[in-house]
Amino acid sequence: MKRLKLCALVLALTLFSCTSVRVASDYDKEADFGTYKTFAFYKPGIDKVKISDIDKKRIHRAIEAELLAKGMSKSQNPDVMVNIFTKARRDINVYQDAGFGWGYGWGPWYGGYYQSIQKDVTGTMYIDLIDAKDKQLVWQGKGSGYLTDNPNKKEERIREFVAKIMQRYPPGN
Repeated sequence: MKRLKLCALVLALTLFSCTSVRVASDYDKEADFGTYKTFAFYKPGIDKVKISDIDKKRIHRAIEAELLAKGMSKSQNPDVMVNIFTKARRDINVYQDAGFGWGYGWGPWYGGYYQSIQKDVTGTMYIDLIDAKDKQLVWQGKGSGYLTDNPNKKEERIREFVAKIMQRYPPGN
């Protein structure tokens, strides 16, 4: 019974940790975020990001939607430039368990030995807002969480990453 409760707890924690996006942000305390009304994407920086062009478009659309919802507008002469940066890390987790009791398998009392391997990809997305006039970074948001290769779920996951990160902009809200 204890083992069943422990398995249920581990499963719940795993599912919870996989669906969440952990976020953080930092900003220049001297920047006047009330003056930033327009934005544009910093194409030279975004072009350097080593992800597919399809994912770049997904991220671009998600950030644009969030900034428009915050009352900002796109401009050829923006107040802030938006840049992104991404990283990914593959985690391989090996879980081992030796079961005891009557049954089939190797081990004492015909107990079993179980091993499972779980491969996860954890991604981190940075969203930078750069003062267009001073060319200085004024705000940076960061989100980390699991990634998916499923194209049907990828866009939804990217929107979730961006929405959670952009909840922290502007600072103090």
